[in-house]
Amino acid sequence: MSKSAAFFDLDKTIISRSSLLAFTKPFNQAGLISRKRMIKNFIDQYFFSNSGANHAQMEKMRQTLTSMVAGWDVEQTKSVIDESLHSAIDPMIYDEAAELIEKHIRDGRDVILVSTSGREIVEPIGKMLGATDVIATEMEVVDGKYTGKVSYYAYAEKKAEAVRAIAEKNGYDLQKSFAYSDSSTDIPLLSIVGFPCVVNPDRSLRAHAESNNWPVLHFTRPVPLKQRFAKVPPKPALAAAIGLGAISAIIYLANRKKKSAGGSDNNVT
Repeated sequence: MSKSAAFFDLDKTIISRSSLLAFTKPFNQAGLISRKRMIKNFIDQYFFSNSGANHAQMEKMRQTLTSMVAGWDVEQTKSVIDESLHSAIDPMIYDEAAELIEKHIRDGRDVILVSTSGREIVEPIGKMLGATDVIATEMEVVDGKYTGKVSYYAYAEKKAEAVRAIAEKNGYDLQKSFAYSDSSTDIPLLSIVGFPCVVNPDRSLRAHAESNNWPVLHFTRPVPLKQRFAKVPPKPALAAAIGLGAISAIIYLANRKKKSAGGSDNNVT
């Protein structure tokens, strides 16, 4: 039997900000970036968090990544990320996203993170969230150091191509699969699955979602995982009662509510 999967964008879909810029302070403390660069990153993080992740914004993030990491030692970079993962990322994870990921896993689906951020950042976040695999940008490495060049850029149509490849490899039926993103640059990815969902969308993606009757989800509650699990202990009986169609039902209801409200958005959690 064919399997299904759930593909999640990372920045502003699972977490409320840029995953790369979230490590600004640890990078500075490790001596990898200057105080001037740190301040610039904080400013960039503010604008990224308060604007849509359109093409111009994503291109700026790519330039930030390539110029910032040139010359960094790969092992030192991974060590800094691993040591500061929970303090940098944990407070930014949307409660609603964590809940959706848990439901997909309980329903027997593989969860794949598909992010433009670097693999060194995306992989440990994926492990923290229980993801099966990740698709992420990869930087060129020579003699153990980053050159500042991108060897694979997980962006726009490239994301869709990578998802098709991993689906063929793992036997996923894309028409039974789900995808979540906030950015219009991910329309190619969202368009190849049977259940596309937009999360906190930019203006262009919102318009596309409305014209294609895609559900619009609003994630608003960044809650640290430890705090979340303390408030919501596991409920085995409830988990066992959730069938394979649980997420489909959520999306179906979102569409029904949207139609009955005359096209208005709904907060689906």
